[in-house]
Amino acid sequence: MASMTRRCAMFTCLAAVLALAALAAAVENGGGANWHVVSVSSLLPSAACGTAEKAASNSSFLSVVHRHGPCSPLLSRGSAPTHAEILDRDQERVKSIHRKHHGSSKTNPADASKGVSLPAYRGLSLGTGNYIVSVGLGTPARSFSVVFDTGSDLSWVQCKPCNNCYEQQDPLFDPAQSSTYSAVPCGARECQELGTQGCSEDNKCRYEVVYGDQSQTDGNLARDTLTLAPSEALTGFVFGCGDDDSGLFGKADGLVGLGRAKVSLASQAAAKYGAGFSYCLPSSSSATGYLSLGAAAPANAQFTSLLARRDTPSFYYVNLVGIKVAGRAIKIPSTVFNTAGTVIDSGTVITRLPDRAYAALRSAFAGYMGKYKKAPALSILDTCYDFTGYKTVQIPSVALVFQGGATVSLDFGGVLYLSRVSQACLAFASNGDDTSIGILGNTQQKTFAVVYDVGNQKVGFGAKGCS
Repeated sequence: MASMTRRCAMFTCLAAVLALAALAAAVENGGGANWHVVSVSSLLPSAACGTAEKAASNSSFLSVVHRHGPCSPLLSRGSAPTHAEILDRDQERVKSIHRKHHGSSKTNPADASKGVSLPAYRGLSLGTGNYIVSVGLGTPARSFSVVFDTGSDLSWVQCKPCNNCYEQQDPLFDPAQSSTYSAVPCGARECQELGTQGCSEDNKCRYEVVYGDQSQTDGNLARDTLTLAPSEALTGFVFGCGDDDSGLFGKADGLVGLGRAKVSLASQAAAKYGAGFSYCLPSSSSATGYLSLGAAAPANAQFTSLLARRDTPSFYYVNLVGIKVAGRAIKIPSTVFNTAGTVIDSGTVITRLPDRAYAALRSAFAGYMGKYKKAPALSILDTCYDFTGYKTVQIPSVALVFQGGATVSLDFGGVLYLSRVSQACLAFASNGDDTSIGILGNTQQKTFAVVYDVGNQKVGFGAKGCS
């Protein structure tokens, strides 16, 4: 080690020596707070569905599963997309967020103050998500498996009669079979708040949502009873009854929106459960997490301010201020994160960072990974490694630092995205510039209890939240 130091440029080589020394210490000590040491055999998800990681703690508790995993009621053998396809679709969602942010930032401030900066639902939503829950709709209640998404507001299911519906797992919702169903008329407050101009000949409020991947749903705005548990229901729940739907929804029966708008499930449930919600996304696609209405938080949750912007009112913003690798803060000017801000989003898979922040993270991370063979890039992921032949691997920890000091040390699965043992990639990507909005994706949120305390304008992260 001493001879290597003499042959190298002083600062560059010193950093490498320190990294190697730290890695050696980590291996000797079996890991540590700044390192992940894991068995390679444990990296890939099981082909069988595991038991629920957390028991129901309140009446609004819903089980969350990955739509493409063995726990999913939508799973059809051979139908799951490849990792490259998932990441390519993820990029389309990110482009939607960036278009919405950049488009709204160019709107005339006078128009924005009048609430006309963007059509409320035409082109607003972002794409189809990755996690699903099962809810009941109508009286008597029928069960539906729907995607949940913090980047969307309107909840919807496909309904009879349908002019153009994609194939879904369950029979379509039939309004005629529900004694509590009613269509929302065009003059109703909910229709006006939706921002839609559509009105049918029989005075029914029409909605349209076009997603970033060009999937879409059109139909009637309606009310009915939403059942969360056998003894828990929301009467008069406003949702979309889709009769013209197409795109990349898989076999999901619809979507539940958890955005900030009044029409979202979170907002409609606030009077009963409190202003907020929480979830824990499972550690792998073969495990189970939860979604719960209300803002109950675990004792270990660390909180940061939850921010809002008038130009993109449905998004949940946070202030990311720094990143640590192996316990050491990497050098990123504070202005890099402040320029565009950061959205926390359940539907985006991979966290997107400003280009300078990503470059600093990639460089620091790669400095500790020299012992592993490089692997080809995977779609948007450009820093990949081949773990073939290893029984255990050691990687440096990555922690995200938020305003107020909340420090979220990511699980192994939040640091590396594995398509296979021979291709494990740093689970972050660059925005390609320093002006596009940053996004905290669901890969980095996995295993944390993520608490959206909307009433107190804060969001919390509790480690080991699914257990």
